[in-house]
Amino acid sequence: MTITDAVGRIQQIQSTLTLLAAPAARAAAGSASTTPAGTATTGTSAGSPTAAPGATADLFAEALAGVADAGLAPSTPVAAPVAAPSPTPVPLPLPASGDAARLIEAARSYEGIPYVWGGTDPASGLDCSGFVQRAYADIGIQLPRVTWDQMNAGVHVPSLAQAQPGDLLFSHDGGHVSMYLGGGKAIDAPQPGQTVAVRDMWETDANITTIRRILPEAPAGSASMVPAAVTPPAATGPADEAYAAQAAFLASMAR
Repeated sequence: MTITDAVGRIQQIQSTLTLLAAPAARAAAGSASTTPAGTATTGTSAGSPTAAPGATADLFAEALAGVADAGLAPSTPVAAPVAAPSPTPVPLPLPASGDAARLIEAARSYEGIPYVWGGTDPASGLDCSGFVQRAYADIGIQLPRVTWDQMNAGVHVPSLAQAQPGDLLFSHDGGHVSMYLGGGKAIDAPQPGQTVAVRDMWETDANITTIRRILPEAPAGSASMVPAAVTPPAATGPADEAYAAQAAFLASMAR
């Protein structure tokens, strides 16, 4: 139905309601009396209430609303609710080793744990050193409890330019520790009232006390892939001779 048709339909409804309301309005005018205070009251006929002034407008408003609900009159379109976007995962660079990938996965499993000074239990809260101690313990590496001992573990990294994901960043003269994730990101248990979270790095070479690398340079266990006691088999042909030479080389490297 067009807007013109809808307006015509509304006018028809208005005329009908006016005709229906006219007798009631006349009855109300005839039975109204004046109170001592000078205010008008509405009379009744045969015990039934009569239509009060303004009833026609009310009826018309109701009819108009009904027409709009039925789609006969144009109405303002209601925008569909927009679902809240899902949190976007923080993009991080790919760790250089499997150990670093396992460590970062362990560290991020504690996101949302509240900071609690002296905390070492995720059920109640973690402080900065308790957090990194816990993350490293999850991949089988034991660290001292407090930052001033942790900052002597592993090997020293001269600058952020040489840092790798999983390295520990100590600041405030060793009073705080965070874990470097690469790409300008770090994760830590920051301070009371906050939680373990990935964040943009505020650490720089100027305010870092020391950077420590705890993870081994090579993937764990790589040196034991070929046992030192393996004796290469006797060569019986060109292919066996090549295999024997390779095995001897690997054995010597393992030692």
